[in-house]
Amino acid sequence: MQLQDILYSQGFGIRRVCSGLVQQGWVQVYEDGAAEPVQVTDSTQEYEPEGLRFRVQGVDWEYHEKGYALLYKPAGTECSQKPSAHPSIYTLLPAPLRQRPNKGAVQGLQAVGRLDQDTTGFLLLSDDGQFIHRMSSPKKHVPKVYRVTTKHPVTQTMVDKLLAGVVLDDDPKPVKAAACEIVEECVLDLTLTEGKYHQVKRMLAAVSNRVESLHRWKIGSLALPEDMKPGEWRWLSAQDLEKLR
Repeated sequence: MQLQDILYSQGFGIRRVCSGLVQQGWVQVYEDGAAEPVQVTDSTQEYEPEGLRFRVQGVDWEYHEKGYALLYKPAGTECSQKPSAHPSIYTLLPAPLRQRPNKGAVQGLQAVGRLDQDTTGFLLLSDDGQFIHRMSSPKKHVPKVYRVTTKHPVTQTMVDKLLAGVVLDDDPKPVKAAACEIVEECVLDLTLTEGKYHQVKRMLAAVSNRVESLHRWKIGSLALPEDMKPGEWRWLSAQDLEKLR
């Protein structure tokens, strides 16, 4: 694949812009496993894209045919391209992730499901439609674990009710937690396999408690890395994807 096409596929702009980046000396390529990249000025030079590493304007990148990333969502952000009252989570991503071309769909990586503006933690992003559907569909039963801080102490009776199922005001069918564990007096880990509107807050209200803060720290068997800080993102590895499945 020509270098300009590789850059285009990775979100560095239209092909004319990508060609200009190369011709102006802003692109270097790690050739044959070299420790340092070599500057390339011919935008039509061809490379095997899989596993290719390159540097654009001083930042190192690796080729990804499909993008899979996680974001540590901070509080006070909205999972929307057109936020209403708070900054969008997409402003936390570098331009190439927002600009990756996607046929017949919105450009760039998209959030897999949503977290409320005051909820923090693990948010998946991808431009793979099948992956997004698989991870967000209630029928797939992908477990998501939330650390819930409550206003009142959590009792075993509350836990039992959450596990047995509570009725929300818009659905007569009881909604159950897949797992529920008391962590501290006013802290519990709640595992859900579906994602209704404000589900955790409404479930806790149904057992006469109230959510003070909410943090998603695990999806599937993949936990949010402890060394990540709010607002940071990173690519998912093949091993990470296996844990999600």
